[in-house]
This record gives sequence, C-alpha cells and structure tokens, in this order.
Amino acid sequence: MKLVIVTGMSGAGKSTAMKMMEDIGYFCVDNLPVSFFEKFVELFSGAKMTQSNVAIGMDVRSGQDLDELKGVLDSMEEGHISYDILFLDASDAVLVKRYKETRRSHPLAKGERVDKGIEKEREKIDFLKKRADYIIDTSNLLTRELKTELEKIFVHNEDYQSMIVTILSFGFKYGIPADSDIVLDVRFLPNPYYDVELRPKTGNDPEIQQFVMNCPEAGQFVDKIEDLVEFLIPQYISEGKNQLVISIGCTGGKHRSVTLANELFKRLDGDREYGLKIEHRDITKDALRGK
Repeated sequence: MKLVIVTGMSGAGKSTAMKMMEDIGYFCVDNLPVSFFEKFVELFSGAKMTQSNVAIGMDVRSGQDLDELKGVLDSMEEGHISYDILFLDASDAVLVKRYKETRRSHPLAKGERVDKGIEKEREKIDFLKKRADYIIDTSNLLTRELKTELEKIFVHNEDYQSMIVTILSFGFKYGIPADSDIVLDVRFLPNPYYDVELRPKTGNDPEIQQFVMNCPEAGQFVDKIEDLVEFLIPQYISEGKNQLVISIGCTGGKHRSVTLANELFKRLDGDREYGLKIEHRDITKDALRGK
C-alpha cells in the first residue's frame, strides 16, 4: 500500500489536490479523525484490501487532536509503515485574497482577521511541513499546473523539485508584481517601441529579440543575472524556500522585459535541481487598449 498524507494551509488547494489524487487512482478520505488514523491504516494494509493507493487529508480541522498526530507518525515509523506527506502551501497574501474572494472565514480566526488565523495555522502545522516529502507552493500555480505536478510525483514517479522558479516579465506602468522576490529593471536598454515597424511585435518575435540582444549590455545583463540565480537557488533550497519569483520589467512589459525573460529562461532550462516556469504578465495589454 502506498499511503499519502495530504495536508497544508487552508486555502492552498488541498481539496483540489484530493480530487486530483482520486482521479489518478487513490482511495481518498478527507478530514479523518486522528484517533481513527492508525486503525484505518491497519485496515488498508490488510492483504484482502484491493486498494493499493490511499490518500488521507489531515489539517487544522482536526482541532486539538492534530497534536496527537506527531505521536501517531512516530509510531508508524517505528512499525516500519511507510508514508509520504504532501504539503500544499501558499503565501499569506495569496491566502488572504482567496479567503476574501470566497467570503469564507478561516477555521482558526474565531472572529479575528484572516491573517491572524493564517498565523496560528502556520504554527500549528509547522511540524507537518518539516516532515513533508513534497511541498507544493500554489501561489502562482494554475489548476492544470498543480495536476501536472501531482502526476509527476504520483503517476510518473519523477524526481520532484520542490523549488519552483518563476521568471515573470511585466510592465512598470501596470505596477510591480506583488509576489516578486527579485525585481529587475531593463528600461536602460534601447526600446523597440519607438520603431514603428517593430512596435506591434513582442519579445516573442525574432525581430524584437534581435533588436534587444544586439545591444551588448543585454547579454552582459543576462550573464550577471544567470550567475546570481545559480548562486541563490542552493541557498534558498537549504533554507526551505520553495518559491522564487524573478520579475523583469520594462515600460510596457511587451518588448525588452519579454526578450530578457525568455533569454534567462533558455539559459536556466537545462539540468537543474528546481522547477522552472515563465510568464509574460503584460505582453498583450497594449493591444487590448488599442495602443
């Protein structure tokens, strides 16, 4: 039997993850009382059971009983019962936003602000995060991307890279992305916008890429950022960080920032110990505004 404990922060996507685990063949039980946990595992470990994969959802809804889970997990390890812990996380800002959008109250808030409930929850389930085999930060993940990550781990048995680096291009006139860890300004480079023929194109087009990268400073800039990222990633991983957003901005987020983001992504997209994705936040906004 393969046993997976699905846990994490309220609002980080545990319910969605449980549905996805069910879709890939796991027998799923959510919010199982801690007092039933060992008996349940014993039952499904029996030779007569046909289900070989089981996922159990555990979180702060268990209340004070959650504290007993530490001893239960220790007991299972002593009895050589193997299990994996999947921990779903997200930034505080994203969690608050999700609660506001759904108009739900946090289970630990008890009349206080949502952020207070989130703070209490982090303290209460910290022991599970420290024991987790897989930590997925859903702050910047689409539903289909979460599904892909789960299939990598539990279907294809690929090595999971808990650190996800997002390279994000943006336009300063639309605001700096709130979830940025590193913000880089490439407005010092020549702007294709002032060439009427190039203006409608984007940094995904060869003409813009050639225009921007023909500037010697552009290549030097990417060299330095590549060195910085390769230095930082191991440090962040050792400190338990699992999400890094590198935001590269120009004026409108259409030409220079897109080109540099693509170039950095291309250089980093090789053998690595982290997941890598790229997004162009503002690439179409000028077109939508008719500019």
